[in-house]
Amino acid sequence: MKVFIEVIGWAAAAMMLSAYVLLTTGRLSSHSAVYQWLNVLSGAGFIANRMAIGLYGVARGVRLRPRPAA
Repeated sequence: MKVFIEVIGWAAAAMMLSAYVLLTTGRLSSHSAVYQWLNVLSGAGFIANRMAIGLYGVARGVRLRPRPAA
């Protein structure tokens, strides 16, 4: 699961960087659908990545919480 979370984050970063490079080099226009979709998908990827990391941390915290002594 941790690898899947990492892959989502790296894919989002690659999409965002490629959108910026393609825009800067003039291969895409800021009004093009491809540029807009790269931004939307990379943003969604970052949101999913951050949410998964948070949920993983919460689940891990619950599992590692000490049990009350009886």
